[in-house]
Amino acid sequence: MNIYWTTIENIIEESSDVKTFHLSWTKNHSDFTWDAGAHTHFAMKGFNIGEKPDRGLVRHMSISSLPNEGHIAITTRIKETCSRYKQVLRTLNIGDEVALFGTSSNLPLKRNNQKLFLFSSGVGIATLRPLILDFLADQSAIKAVHSLNVDSANDRLFANLFQTAPGNSLTATYVNDRATYYRHAQSLAGDTEAMYYLVGSDDFLRQNIDLLLHSGVKSSQIMIDKHEFKQGDFL
Repeated sequence: MNIYWTTIENIIEESSDVKTFHLSWTKNHSDFTWDAGAHTHFAMKGFNIGEKPDRGLVRHMSISSLPNEGHIAITTRIKETCSRYKQVLRTLNIGDEVALFGTSSNLPLKRNNQKLFLFSSGVGIATLRPLILDFLADQSAIKAVHSLNVDSANDRLFANLFQTAPGNSLTATYVNDRATYYRHAQSLAGDTEAMYYLVGSDDFLRQNIDLLLHSGVKSSQIMIDKHEFKQGDFL
């Protein structure tokens, strides 16, 4: 297992309980590379001291930046009552060392002349941020992109990026309750030729997959942030 050790170079307060950690990285670090939609294991110092890794100091996280931004970004919600891992994460400061390993991607940006609908729950929108950046830099073979995010905290994360502008092929909707969210999702699911990206809890994935399939969307048109060997449990 290749472990990439790096340091925290900045901590961004996205909202009262959401933080983005910018981790040091340069293009010279060829031992750590990633694409839009990638995820990784984000580990605290000391996780590998014993005979077996301390799983309480490791979490599976999405990378919310692109390489051309010059850093690795991890965005996560840290509530007042949280796991041991989040408690440790909350105490980290700029300059502290962390580790990354097991990086891969399950959410490539599809360029098949289709519309893309991005459905996310809460901080899951961070997973989709690199896809939006990738799309805005090169919109070839993508008809349009629409993001639908539900967040009871109403944080509107990355609203400066996920925004609707006149004549723009990117549109976005933020809602703060599930009933409103599913009304929007049901309406969007009527496009049975589009690709649908789903990011959220397992329950969120299953509910949205059920909605899409019953609307006539094929399972091959649904992308979820799960390893291939786990996707069969959902699709």
